[in-house]
Amino acid sequence: MEDSVLLREWFDRVDSGKTGSITATQLKSAFAIGNLNFPLSVVQQMIRMYDFDRNGTMSFEEFLALNKFLVKVQQAFSDLERNRGFLATNDVYEAISKIGFVLDSPAFYTACESFDQKKNGRLHLDDFISLCIFLQSARNMFNAFDTGKQGRVTLDLNQFVYCTTRLTTDNACGSAMASRMVSVPAVQTHISLDFETFVFKKEKVSLAGQDEYIVRGGRDLFKLLPDAFKGIKQIGVIGWGSQGPAQAQNLRDSLADAKSDIIVKVGLRKGSRSFDEARAAGFSEENGTLGDIWETISGSDLVLLLISDAAQADNYEKIFSYMKPNSILGLSHGFLLGHLQSKGLDFPKNISVIAVCPKGMGPSVRRLYVQGREINGAGINSSFGVHQDVDGRATDVALGWSVALGSPFTFATTLEQEYKSDIFGERGILLGAVHGIVESLFRRYTENGMSEDLAYKNTVECITGIISKTISTQGMLAVYNSLSEEGKREFETAYSASYYPCMDILYECYEDVASGSEIRSVVLAGQRFYEKDGLPAFPMGKIDQTRMWKVGERVRKARPSGDLGPLYPFTAGVYVALMMAQIEILRKKGHSYSEIINESVIEAVDSLNPFMHARGVSFMVDNCSTTARLGSRKWAPRFDYILTQQALVAVDKGTPINQDLLSNFLSDPVHGAIEVCAQLRPTVDISVTPDADFVRPELRQSGN
Repeated sequence: MEDSVLLREWFDRVDSGKTGSITATQLKSAFAIGNLNFPLSVVQQMIRMYDFDRNGTMSFEEFLALNKFLVKVQQAFSDLERNRGFLATNDVYEAISKIGFVLDSPAFYTACESFDQKKNGRLHLDDFISLCIFLQSARNMFNAFDTGKQGRVTLDLNQFVYCTTRLTTDNACGSAMASRMVSVPAVQTHISLDFETFVFKKEKVSLAGQDEYIVRGGRDLFKLLPDAFKGIKQIGVIGWGSQGPAQAQNLRDSLADAKSDIIVKVGLRKGSRSFDEARAAGFSEENGTLGDIWETISGSDLVLLLISDAAQADNYEKIFSYMKPNSILGLSHGFLLGHLQSKGLDFPKNISVIAVCPKGMGPSVRRLYVQGREINGAGINSSFGVHQDVDGRATDVALGWSVALGSPFTFATTLEQEYKSDIFGERGILLGAVHGIVESLFRRYTENGMSEDLAYKNTVECITGIISKTISTQGMLAVYNSLSEEGKREFETAYSASYYPCMDILYECYEDVASGSEIRSVVLAGQRFYEKDGLPAFPMGKIDQTRMWKVGERVRKARPSGDLGPLYPFTAGVYVALMMAQIEILRKKGHSYSEIINESVIEAVDSLNPFMHARGVSFMVDNCSTTARLGSRKWAPRFDYILTQQALVAVDKGTPINQDLLSNFLSDPVHGAIEVCAQLRPTVDISVTPDADFVRPELRQSGN
């Protein structure tokens, strides 16, 4: 209704009492005649938005202003609904952008969920208008407080109560959204992950429309390490588990290339069976590069705490007491912060606390570093975070540490975001979930008459081989596009049936990690490894003696060199659905795209899966870090059961494919972000031999 005469006629018909204004009830009834059914609260909000004289009703002039906004909203809807009568989620994002609303992922998806009344991923015109009314109201309220036009406001309690009350009383759907925002601890999406470095070159990259900052690595940067580590005379590497051997050797070699006299010293428990392996790697008591854990901590300016998570939880107080004032504690996992938070504690205030977290196992960190010697470096990407900086050195020390490890690129995070994504990822696609889905699919394929060897190839070999290789070099869409038309239909069936069951378990898992429940579970499990309270010890047993994993041994022995296995469409659909569901959980929880892609894609296909292709999934489950091993044993059965009980049942019943879900997958912005990250990837693939050994020394020698 853009003609003012027609608008006047329409307004006068609605104003049946000829008062010169219309009420919310009259406006609601008029909308209903046009098949736009809004709750009264939404119509009241429309009036409030343009009630310039604040009399609670709408004059003709005020109605013209409302109509102008509604025409803009309807046009955005019409441009993208494609004769379907609704907008899918990705269409909604584009539509609100056309109107001028720019939201990050957590805010956008929370808003969409609140106005998706049928919870089917579709917004019809009245739902979309209601969403836009809420967003415009929220923006108006924000602008009222943002008097300096800075794009950021600070509210005291009274102002916060006022805002949330206005939003909840004005709009029913907005009420649900606002109450959720108030009742749930929100991810701090506004925290800037920008950083300042005085040594390295910072670059800006755009990932799915979000600007992030990275530092590229390379052996040509080793000459900058003395500047980055200024004031540091000794780096103590504590522990010889998954990360310890790789990080100690990479740091030592990089500093030697830089002609630095900084000592890298390995600290171990007295009597540890890892002393022999450390000596074999070139560390020794005689030259001061190997010693007791406590003397190493007390003598180091930078302490890299790489012992197990459970050991950190048991020994943190003693560790802190041995550290020098103004020294730097370095972590490769945020677990200790999560443990301290669960106890209401924090790190001592007289030390800096940083993290550099390689997105792959220690053996991958070392293997790629060695492979990259001839090409200016190759390695595993790392995140870094500065939790506490007592003297202004922390950022450059962290970046120097990452560059010295051989990280192709280093991106910023926080310790809290890191431990949430990392512990969650281990239980998801990195180990626990992939363990669960291959068990489920192997059982299904053999029950349906497939031979055991072929079933193993079509599950484990398929995922750890050809699927991982394709995603690593070309992305997820290439897996789908490489299939025949019949293969694509199988992929679509599996993807559609598996996506939400996988998301169900992943959602629960993330919240268990974020709440501290999963961290407490790891600490308690570590205590059960030993006799306690009159009960026997219960160390983790192995899983590699069951039928499936014995088949795997046979398949690998007969496998030709370089064979990546078959691309089985159904398995591909389940695996990619799992990957996309994990990406979506992390995206909605406010993680950066760098963290999402490295934790859900790159670490899987470029680090863990190549090792699992060489040695088998069961070997990884039996021999990786204690925290990951515990997580896989707890969560793999959950993924196995939900696929068997829900996804595969839906397939057998012939449940129609969710076309919106497939459309969202094919158009998801994460594909473009992955492509950008792929351009930062080293030019060499990790080389893993069939006898590659990543067994932790204590496991190798104890036989457990």
